[in-house]
Amino acid sequence: MSEQTIALITGANKGIGYEIAAGLGALGWSVGVGARDEQRRETAVAKLRAAGIDAFGVPLDVTDDASVTAAAGLVEERAGRLDVLVNNAGVTGSAPQLPTTVDLAVVRTVVETNVIGVIRVTNAMLPLLRRSASPRIVNMSSGVGSLTRQSTSTDELSTGPVAVAYSPSKTFLNAVTVQYAKELRDTNILINAGCPGFVATDLNGFRGIRTPEQGAAIAIRLATLPDDGPTGGFFEDAGVVPW
Repeated sequence: MSEQTIALITGANKGIGYEIAAGLGALGWSVGVGARDEQRRETAVAKLRAAGIDAFGVPLDVTDDASVTAAAGLVEERAGRLDVLVNNAGVTGSAPQLPTTVDLAVVRTVVETNVIGVIRVTNAMLPLLRRSASPRIVNMSSGVGSLTRQSTSTDELSTGPVAVAYSPSKTFLNAVTVQYAKELRDTNILINAGCPGFVATDLNGFRGIRTPEQGAAIAIRLATLPDDGPTGGFFEDAGVVPW
């Protein structure tokens, strides 16, 4: 089996996910580009390979049990283990998301991808992560998942618009991250949530003020934590995010 570090990034065909793959690949790692859309996935892999990165495509729909199981099988066949999992895939859900008028189907869809999808993928990949010498799990969250910022700030730049599906889904994800850290505290698996900041991506109509490369930096940092690094935390470039 290869001693090269193996990473899998979900939703890696574009935006922050792509830049996470590029950043980890630049370290000499082998990076799995997890994505649903075959054409976008293959295009991303080709672009990464053209940049000298050892990239491979992983068909992956985080909302589908069979797809996730097949993805774990693909990684096992290729590498025999997984060193780093970055749960980046996410959706914002359609607008508006005012609590009093929201379509409940939107809430279900967002939670299915942003929370349940993370649990589904993490559990499928855990047997492979347990074979790693220094396994890391990074859950890409958002500052809008911070209850402290939501309740104390009036700056929409940091708190986002009223979004009863998306924002609470990230709060939920942060809480899930803590539960994994508690269960896995006696293992060498470190799991943390990262906030990329307000990044210009198609998720927000490119209104963000940070580049995808800047947004990827926190994930790369958490993916490369030393063995005595933190677990169960919520971090951004500036440090710990107030919860």
